[in-house]
Amino acid sequence: MFRFEDPIYLYALVLIPVLALIRWWMVIRQRKQLRRFGDMELVRQLMPDVSRFRPLVKFCLLLAALALLIVVLARPQMGTKISHEKRTGIETIIALDISNSMLAEDVAPSRLDRAKMMVENLVDHFTNDKIGLIVFAGDAFVQLPITSDFVSAKMFLSSIEPSMIETQGTDIAAAVNMATHSFTQEEGVGKAIIVITDGEDHEGGALEAAQDAKEKGMRVYVLGIGSTKGSPIPVPGTGDYMKDNAGETVMSALNEEMCKQVAEAGGGAYIHVENNSNAQEQLNHELDKLAKKEISSTVYSDYDEQFQAVCILVLLLLIAEICIMEIKNPHLKNLHLFSRKKTMTVLLLLMAVAVHAQTDRDYIRQGNKQFRAGKFAEAEVDYRKAMEKNVRNPQAYYNLGNALMAQKKDSAAIEQFQSAAKLESNARRKSWIYHNIGVICQGRQMFGEAIEAYKEALRNNPNDDETRYNLELCKRQQQQQQQNQQNQQQKQNKDNKDNKDNKDKQDKNKDQDKQDQQKQQEKQQQQQKPQMSKENAEQLLNAAMQEEKNTQERIKKAQHQKQSRKLQKNW
Repeated sequence: MFRFEDPIYLYALVLIPVLALIRWWMVIRQRKQLRRFGDMELVRQLMPDVSRFRPLVKFCLLLAALALLIVVLARPQMGTKISHEKRTGIETIIALDISNSMLAEDVAPSRLDRAKMMVENLVDHFTNDKIGLIVFAGDAFVQLPITSDFVSAKMFLSSIEPSMIETQGTDIAAAVNMATHSFTQEEGVGKAIIVITDGEDHEGGALEAAQDAKEKGMRVYVLGIGSTKGSPIPVPGTGDYMKDNAGETVMSALNEEMCKQVAEAGGGAYIHVENNSNAQEQLNHELDKLAKKEISSTVYSDYDEQFQAVCILVLLLLIAEICIMEIKNPHLKNLHLFSRKKTMTVLLLLMAVAVHAQTDRDYIRQGNKQFRAGKFAEAEVDYRKAMEKNVRNPQAYYNLGNALMAQKKDSAAIEQFQSAAKLESNARRKSWIYHNIGVICQGRQMFGEAIEAYKEALRNNPNDDETRYNLELCKRQQQQQQQNQQNQQQKQNKDNKDNKDNKDKQDKNKDQDKQDQQKQQEKQQQQQKPQMSKENAEQLLNAAMQEEKNTQERIKKAQHQKQSRKLQKNW
């Protein structure tokens, strides 16, 4: 397929017939002027070195060079943007357990990190296959829809953490059921569900889900990761281990028996993951047994620039124009100076245009090579250089957004994709841009923005089944998120109401306690008051009795003294 990237420059080809008409008018005028000197045969004899055809040939060569130069400005390209390839492979959905128990370190460096390494090695082993990713704990959701984009699979894999799911636990049945409905509608192709877990199933129903998957033509493989002896679960950032309600350290052990039962029910195999590569080799061997079929994949490739070939033709035409002389004299000194200056001017202009035309494209090609090699930071630098050379190149913005997305710079990637969408005029390429924006927003659980981006992508390309699938999946995730938020809000409102009731009850109890305390104090005061009055009364009584005794003694003494005085007087 052939096309022009900037076809607007082709309107300049109107100059070609205009210049030809001007040339024809000048030739006619020149002949009229020569006839004034005399007979044309006599004039030709007086100018034996003048050629009648060489000036015309030189003019045609320059005119052709100018036309090709305009074609170079329009940037001719050859190739195809979309190609449908037939690949022989299988479809694999990986269900990864991300519950807190996967943080145990009985398998180095941890169960979850070891599982990530296995998935990454599995992706590297794939060539023409398709892969999807589901994460689960107490709940399950699709992290990556089934795709042949292995770069995106690794990118989403690296961002998986247990904190992604608030509902903790291990619901293997939910993961298997979701994986069963996540495959394509292709028939005859081998479909495998790989469950990576420590086997602590808290919900049940895993055997029934595996049997249902087997009946639908899928195979369930279980990778049991961990030690059967048990291992404590570290709490990130604390250096401590998880404890139960009784204050005892929680020990998480691999439930090998349950894993074997699920694998047997799903028609697959159970593989124990340890600190070696035997599990990886065994898994690859099992997957190689699955039936492989030609899978139709849409491959997007860039158009190749063809301006180099056109520039070579222009240079050849200019060299031929220089070599052809206007007169019959073989000496170069008789060449017209004006013709040489004109040729050099066109040549310099051609070189400047060629440099301008190739610079941004070269940087983009170099960035594409870096991106395919996994060197996303280097690719980002090349794409930014391409933008500096041509600020209106939508492909530079689009590729830069992909490089930023691969580096998990989601906000910057969305900004570049939006800039590319403003500059892009092709509806199909614009749908890719909005599709990528939707993928980023969906990964960050911004489902409203993701839905709008997917809708815009479908407006530009209604036949994109992958975008339509992502849109439906995103809608379900949004509904689930809203339901969770409503449940959380109701729970919070209930907690607030309970807290308020408890507070009112506490305030009421506090007032009651205060009243009881006041009554107790009054009672104590009443009890203390009679006791004090009795003591005072006893003291007063004793004092009165003592006073009475003293009085009686004084009376007796007085009477005795009177009689003595009387006797004495008598003496």
